[in-house]
Amino acid sequence: MPKPPVMPLTPKNMCTAQAAGTIITGTITGTITGTITGTITGTITGTITRMTMDTSMVPIAATTTMAMNTMDTIINTSIMTMVMCMAPAASMTDPALFRLMTWLSPAYPVGAFSYSHGIETAVEEGFVTDRATLIVWLESVIEHGTGLVDGALFAAAWRAVDGADWPTFDAVAERAAAWRGTAEMALESRQQGGSFLSITRVAWPHPTLDAGHERTGGEMALPVAVALAAAAHGIALESALAGYLHAFAANLVSAAVRTVPLGQTDGQRSLAALEPAVRRAVEAALGATSLDEIGTATPLLDWCSLRHETQYTRLFRS
Repeated sequence: MPKPPVMPLTPKNMCTAQAAGTIITGTITGTITGTITGTITGTITGTITRMTMDTSMVPIAATTTMAMNTMDTIINTSIMTMVMCMAPAASMTDPALFRLMTWLSPAYPVGAFSYSHGIETAVEEGFVTDRATLIVWLESVIEHGTGLVDGALFAAAWRAVDGADWPTFDAVAERAAAWRGTAEMALESRQQGGSFLSITRVAWPHPTLDAGHERTGGEMALPVAVALAAAAHGIALESALAGYLHAFAANLVSAAVRTVPLGQTDGQRSLAALEPAVRRAVEAALGATSLDEIGTATPLLDWCSLRHETQYTRLFRS
């Protein structure tokens, strides 16, 4: 058999072969079309025939011999280790990844550090006293409160912008502005969203950002603003949404570190423990078929936000 061609692995689509613990045996025959997101790992024994692929989207790195022609990919091997990145994977040199990390960094000038999202009152009232109680509180906020709502709004706004469906975007932006339980929660999202859109239009200009600004007068909730920028700059929905909810969780942990107070190590342990909750919130947001399906179940969070408005000593704006 001729020597297999070398498939270039570019920063846009790099995948790495790795060992896998699952063995799949048999023959797979058929044509795969469409878009698959995620990572597939495994060890395959057998034959794969007529596998039509866009090699810029589905690279293969494998310990095997490959024969390719224009239509078919024939892989006949005893053992093959394969990782397929079905959506373009971001590398450290990918401009999209650089922008996403910059926008969601605590250093991005949106004023996130000045909001606790009710944490300050939760500490004052004794609901959050240590790392364990903080994790329980934030899991509820992320999965059943603001994290769930903002995630669904983010996904809906991203899809509307990606499809150039401006009427739907307007409706999502309007709902996001209204979908706040208290005045402080509304201020928190509106001020950060406006600041985000303002600085991003200057630093990373794009006609779509200008269009969104004109349609809303520059005032929009933070998840809608970040979704607008992500879609405009070609950042994949799942990656952008996961980054957004991680940043949300990290900011609340930071507020707790300063308020409880917690040590820096306990703060990071808390954030690590919240990873499954963030992942579940992302999955729930992506799986929502309508915003009418989404609701919150965190009345104590709203109570803390209302109570914070008249709290005697305050470090935060919410």
